[in-house]
Amino acid sequence: MKRIVLTGGGTAGHVTPLIALLPVLHKENYDIHYIGSYDGIERKLIEEYNIPYYGIASGKLRRYFDPKNFTDPFRVIKGYFEARRILTDLKPDIVFSKGGFVTVPVVLAAKKCRIPVIIHESDITIGLANKLSIPAARKVCVNFPETMNSLPAGKAVLTGTPIRSELFSGNKIKGLDICGFTANKPVLMVIGGSSGSKTINDVVRGLLPTLLRDFQVIHVCGKGNTDPRLNDTKGYAQFEYVKEELSDLFAASDIVISRAGANTICEILALRKPNILIPLGLNASRGDQILNAESFASQGYSYLLKEEDLSVSSLLDAINSVMENRHKYIEAMNRSTLNNSIDIIMNLIKETQL
Repeated sequence: MKRIVLTGGGTAGHVTPLIALLPVLHKENYDIHYIGSYDGIERKLIEEYNIPYYGIASGKLRRYFDPKNFTDPFRVIKGYFEARRILTDLKPDIVFSKGGFVTVPVVLAAKKCRIPVIIHESDITIGLANKLSIPAARKVCVNFPETMNSLPAGKAVLTGTPIRSELFSGNKIKGLDICGFTANKPVLMVIGGSSGSKTINDVVRGLLPTLLRDFQVIHVCGKGNTDPRLNDTKGYAQFEYVKEELSDLFAASDIVISRAGANTICEILALRKPNILIPLGLNASRGDQILNAESFASQGYSYLLKEEDLSVSSLLDAINSVMENRHKYIEAMNRSTLNNSIDIIMNLIKETQL
């Protein structure tokens, strides 16, 4: 039996691709262990799968001034020694890192222990944690062709993101039933990110009377962002968050409006859903979502609507355009070669391990 250590944390986006790998790792008879932060979101997500979990100290890597910048390096150092002790005890054949600040001490400890490391970078631009980890990695998996040019020759592999298999087993009729929708009107699904987006929520609700003439609307609006006044609106179903129902809601949807987080848009691509991407602006991010969305738009997968251009009228124009040209978007997505990410990554793991 081969042993693998997975690591990634800070956000759900650093964990869900690792969860997508679990079924095939089990099938291939790997002994799976996970290193994350003491109490990060990754702990809760991973422990649901009965994977042995090891918490270490971690400090956030910031590009801006914060008093914690003076103390967090000591947490990283502590985490390095904790990770080194765990890896020495486990003696894994390989470490697979999805990124996030907690992974830096794990990757550096793996290098010291001479354990091969594979890193996955979701965005076009490489995050700071992965930048620090790349010198210790044998291979770096990426989602976008543009990222290949910024990595050392021979390390980068265009893999795409592992997609959870359950997303492909959605049932359209079940999705319509969950929402109380009919089958004779197209469905528009709006996803504003894990915490929702007030800007997108407000514009969608402002456009709702017009939208409901031609569409039924699934609105995943984030925790605490539902509007009770709209609960009984025919053709409109709002959710704070969806988990088990997500595959069925995707199956029921004809068009998806979404932020441009790398994992989400790769899922939309894999499901071949015509989509409108509204990336986070520079005022709220390092600009990675804008670059992700621009790449997908340039490849013909998506309609890009920048947040600063978002309004009731611009969103309506975008929806009408995508609906009219939806077959062209599907044809472009069908030409994508990023269809077997799990297979590609598993082959890398087998080739790279001790």
